[in-house]
Amino acid sequence: MESEGLPTNENSISKENYDDEKFDRPWNTKDFDFGRPLGKGKFGSVYLAREKRSVHKAIVAIKILFKSQLQKAGVEHQFRRELEIQSHLKHPNILRMYGWFHDDSRIYIILEFACYGELYKRLKKVGRFDERTAATYMYQISDALMYLHSKQVIHRDIKPENLLLGAFGELKIADFGWSVHAPSLRRQTLCGTLDYLPPEMVENKRHDEKVDHWCIGVLCYELLVGRPPFESQSSQDTYKKIVSCYIKFPEYVSPGARDLIYRLLQKNPSERLALKDVRKHYWIVEHAEKNEEYMRYWKEVN
Repeated sequence: MESEGLPTNENSISKENYDDEKFDRPWNTKDFDFGRPLGKGKFGSVYLAREKRSVHKAIVAIKILFKSQLQKAGVEHQFRRELEIQSHLKHPNILRMYGWFHDDSRIYIILEFACYGELYKRLKKVGRFDERTAATYMYQISDALMYLHSKQVIHRDIKPENLLLGAFGELKIADFGWSVHAPSLRRQTLCGTLDYLPPEMVENKRHDEKVDHWCIGVLCYELLVGRPPFESQSSQDTYKKIVSCYIKFPEYVSPGARDLIYRLLQKNPSERLALKDVRKHYWIVEHAEKNEEYMRYWKEVN
């Protein structure tokens, strides 16, 4: 099956002269052929597009946001922060942002195209993942979060809806709407998604990058079970389960997976498993695939 996001052999051989003056001009809508819609959000939509400046004629995704809607919702600061953070990130498991431009009414963000879409949709389609798939995703996301934290970036909203799948089946962190660049790595605002909130946020305490460690513990459970561990009929019951760290596993979840999840879902943030140790956890080592073909491709094009 041919993947839409990959270059052809002809394009792979072609060399681009990036010193050409055409690359000095600001982007505009005339630089792209727009295709089908990929999704719709609160403030705009995402479209498939092909850029026309380079010899590669790359397939990209363009997020189009309406300035008036961002202003009305009072999220201009959050949006500027998202742009600033994502524009400086370059990692094989983080969706690449190539640039942005705007006109009188809209903002256009040029993004890497993840041709297999949302992890959430795939999870809902299959119900739950096998250990190999879940462990592979956990390896990739822990590696991406190690990179983010090294840049003093806390994501704060890791969940299947914010993760995309690329042409090699690799995971990509995609949404940085709640991310924050915090050199001190400590914050005190309530954000993120209810089922994924760590105890320190539920109790309105200061938090640091360890919120992301909690989130991938919740993610690992949902990948293997098909639903998050603290899901309840009411928000209040969910909060109670989170604060008590009450986790009930179906019988089919293996001891190794349970051990990893328990080590991440610790109430005390300082006791949560370090991300480097997530990658070295015996369950991950036994089951995760390294996706070497994708890594070779990523290094070639980056």
